[in-house]
Amino acid sequence: MKKYILIGASAFVLGAGSMAYVSQQALASAQPRAKTYRMLGLFGDVLNTVENQYVTDVDDTKLIQAAIDGMLTSLDPHSGYLDPEDFDDMRDQTRGEYGGLGIEVTSEDGVVKVIAPMDGTPAAKAGIKAGDYITAVNGESVLGLTVTEAVKQMRGRPGEAVQLTIAREKSDPFDVKLVREVIKPRNVTARLEGDNAVIRIASFNEKTTDETEAAFADMKAKNPNLKGVILDLRRNPGGLLDQAVGVSDLFLEGGEIVSQRGRDARDVERYNARPGDITGGLPVVVLIDSGSASAAEIVAGALQDRKRAEVVGLTSFGKGSVQTVIPLRGGIDGALKLTTARYFTPSGRSIQKTGITPDLEVAATREEAQIIANRSYQFSEASFRNALNADEGKVRRGAHEPAEAPPEGFDEKKDFQVARAVDVLRHGSVAATPKLPKPTAKLAEIVSKAKVAEVKPPPVTQK
Repeated sequence: MKKYILIGASAFVLGAGSMAYVSQQALASAQPRAKTYRMLGLFGDVLNTVENQYVTDVDDTKLIQAAIDGMLTSLDPHSGYLDPEDFDDMRDQTRGEYGGLGIEVTSEDGVVKVIAPMDGTPAAKAGIKAGDYITAVNGESVLGLTVTEAVKQMRGRPGEAVQLTIAREKSDPFDVKLVREVIKPRNVTARLEGDNAVIRIASFNEKTTDETEAAFADMKAKNPNLKGVILDLRRNPGGLLDQAVGVSDLFLEGGEIVSQRGRDARDVERYNARPGDITGGLPVVVLIDSGSASAAEIVAGALQDRKRAEVVGLTSFGKGSVQTVIPLRGGIDGALKLTTARYFTPSGRSIQKTGITPDLEVAATREEAQIIANRSYQFSEASFRNALNADEGKVRRGAHEPAEAPPEGFDEKKDFQVARAVDVLRHGSVAATPKLPKPTAKLAEIVSKAKVAEVKPPPVTQK
């Protein structure tokens, strides 16, 4: 309840601030206000024209809701409008239980794109991958729909079958049949890897901090002589900020975890850890990949900057912005999901677009190493045309040969990134861990030149 009171208070403060802003503008000049009123009048004229002249009858409510959503999504990929039904769905998700397929999606140029499937859900079991495009649901195209509209088509009664049409790089479109379930994501699971605890966090909802603490206690009970912890945040699309802070706090004795900064340079909010490390100081390795986003990046960045953990894997997604959910009329008219701040790691890094760079770069497979060497196949925050700019002109690292990938003869049934995390724990640090030979991967530029050499130019036709 406290959370929603705070959100409501935020909406009130925003309203008060808006009134003060209008008053100041009125005193300074009436011109900006007049321009705004003129554009609002234009909107009314367009709506009236559509109502009177469109080929079929229209629903005014849907038109206005779509206009609001279009206004917000034009700002950045993560802002948007939630109608009352979508707002209820969002609250169900953050509570950790809802009906659906278990896919975290976004919109890119009118196409629904998968950020990550959630562990143990129908989507994960069916082999849906990060970066896949969903082009149709039950044979009906979802191209051009908003994310919320497409998600509505994918949700429904548990037990009902759903057919998704998937477009994937280097593959012909194909259909996947799934059965809807009541999604109760197992956000936190744990297992022993020798004398090390591997704690897998799939997403951050209201239960994640408590589940992580319980998972470590369970592993400690099974092996009182634990030597280290591997915190697996791969393919974790993020979630609630307070849960990212809570999980980070479990492994820190104090100090800053993350700060968020709004439009005003003075508007800085800092989140600090309280005394008490649940591991008692055991060494920690954090696993990340390009599907680790938002809240997952907060945890990885905090533990990396505070020298509490070594980070192994691949550069993370790069979502360094904070969204505030602002209910409209108490949620009766839905809510705004508005980007209100950027977040910064303890050292002052903004990772917007650039992501968290691992201390030891390790590709999961040799195929993945090739993908990293070919920039066109990568999916990250920097892929969005209207993403917020990176801090201070920084850019995400382009195509390159990754530092490590599974060598020839490595058992493909084993998890190479976990194996290297265990090596780091065994040797005490990334610096002390013996490095493997760099994998052989063709850079995108080399591949492109080879293709150009093979293709003969078409004959010139004069008209």
